[in-house]
Amino acid sequence: MALIQVKDLTVKYDDQVVLDHLSFSVNQGDYLAIIGSNGSGKTTLMRTLLGLLKPTSGSITFEDGFSFKKIGYLPQKKNIQKDFPATVEEVVQSGCLNHLGNHIFYDKKHKEHARENMERLQIQNYAKKSFMELSGGQQQRVLLARALCAGHSLLLLDEPVTGLDPTTTKDLYQLIHKLNKEGLTILMISHDIEEVSKYASHILSIENDYQYNQNMKVGETK
Repeated sequence: MALIQVKDLTVKYDDQVVLDHLSFSVNQGDYLAIIGSNGSGKTTLMRTLLGLLKPTSGSITFEDGFSFKKIGYLPQKKNIQKDFPATVEEVVQSGCLNHLGNHIFYDKKHKEHARENMERLQIQNYAKKSFMELSGGQQQRVLLARALCAGHSLLLLDEPVTGLDPTTTKDLYQLIHKLNKEGLTILMISHDIEEVSKYASHILSIENDYQYNQNMKVGETK
């Protein structure tokens, strides 16, 4: 069974169709790039996968034993993110909130998990620094580490390189590719088809006229 199976998915906002009869599947270890013009429904799709929006019709099925708690999410970068009054360590640890259960505070396991992900993304030296003091690229690494604390099987990334300079963008793309090679399943929204084609295993093209190219393998044409 596929990790995610989307079948005949339709999502509406105030009776306006945003996604219409969309079907595709994602297997463990895939790197799926979701592309399309503004307003085509890319973020709506991601929010529906996260359970934040309910489908109007159709279904989203996850592999047996999989839960929303195994999903890490990096939303679009907003200006408010620059003003987090917290240290890097605190921001990364906040990704463990969904795993606290009946605990009020982070335990040793949560703190160790955060430390491992900071080392994994090479930001451990910033642990005690204020998030506000970091560059845009460093902040995205911190937020990516936070997403890894939230979910260790599947990462949903909504335009993670927006606002970054070309060098930092390239570094972040390579980092995400490395995470995928380590076994993480990646679903990433991007406008940069040329760049993501270098790394993605599959591409889902969403257009405003509700035409979909489902799970097109990189290198194939429509």
